[in-house]
Amino acid sequence: MNYHFEREAELDSPSLVYYEDAIRENIRKAIGLAGGPERLWPHVKTHKMASLVRIQLEMGITRFKCAAISEAEMTASCGAGDVLVAYPLVGPAIQRFIRLCARYAATRFWAIGDDLGQLTLLGKTARDSGGNVPVLIDVNLGMNRTGVSLDTLEDFYHAAAQIPGISVRGFHGYDGHLGIKDPDERKRAVAEKTDILFGIKSSLENQGFVIPVLVMGGTPTFPCHAKNPGVFLSPGTFFVQDHGYDEKYRDLTFIPGAALLCRVVSHPAPSLFTIDAGSKAVASDPQGDRGIIAGMNGAKPVAQSEEHWVFRMESGEIPAIGTILYVIPTHICPTTALYPGAYVVEDGKLVNYWEVTARNRRLTI
Repeated sequence: MNYHFEREAELDSPSLVYYEDAIRENIRKAIGLAGGPERLWPHVKTHKMASLVRIQLEMGITRFKCAAISEAEMTASCGAGDVLVAYPLVGPAIQRFIRLCARYAATRFWAIGDDLGQLTLLGKTARDSGGNVPVLIDVNLGMNRTGVSLDTLEDFYHAAAQIPGISVRGFHGYDGHLGIKDPDERKRAVAEKTDILFGIKSSLENQGFVIPVLVMGGTPTFPCHAKNPGVFLSPGTFFVQDHGYDEKYRDLTFIPGAALLCRVVSHPAPSLFTIDAGSKAVASDPQGDRGIIAGMNGAKPVAQSEEHWVFRMESGEIPAIGTILYVIPTHICPTTALYPGAYVVEDGKLVNYWEVTARNRRLTI
């Protein structure tokens, strides 16, 4: 993909650039893999942008998942039908969630839970405001980050279903630890846990529980869960895509739809060049390289500090000082959160600017 565009020389660097053509194509591919937009319950944490939520709504996606109250508020303000806050509600977040439900009555908000005490607090707060909250039990599928273990899940569901002020409607299961490169091995690993979960679901249904909602998977595993009828799928990163997933998951042909516009600022030694994208410009959480320069396979990262990123040119001609280059981040989600907004390119032209609406953890609620 060619990341250059008209008027690129007018932008300061580093700047975050989103490519709307690629992003729309990624959404179409996700809808195709899911079997329809009605099965998707995508995460907004990758982009945190109202503009991108509106595009997904336009393409038929009405359910969204988020990690922060600010993301939930942003998504509801766009007119989403269902918004799942897929993060434990504790402390002031419980009151904020209830206020959110009251302000956006046209949106159905969902919570998750893995602790009976916190779910009881949520239920009491909801009842005090005259409401009732639909809840999905968060299931630990082996990631060991949050969730109820499979061996205690059935008993937990029984107990949670008795809590006043909440309505337990199903399960939320995120298996982000199954980032397995081989697609067949990935499918087997997903099935090993979900087969157990479906057995628990069947047992509960035989006891009279109605369990209409399962929100499952993440970016690499949602095609695996798509094989199971009635399951909602919650990818996030693939809608924008980054170098990390593009390199690892070759079976999933999504297009990296974001880049950092950078410039060469120095030639500090033979074969070395420095660009103006330090650790303050790109996510520093992935192990290994934090990004690649598009179209320059011979450029290898050497060192990075706050404002500088040094590369060694192992093959090819070293770029001149002032040259505009495009870095494809290894991890786009935290990279996007470093910027107040992204310049938007379509058909090789600069056409818009999308604010990272929920970059801050609080909007108005």
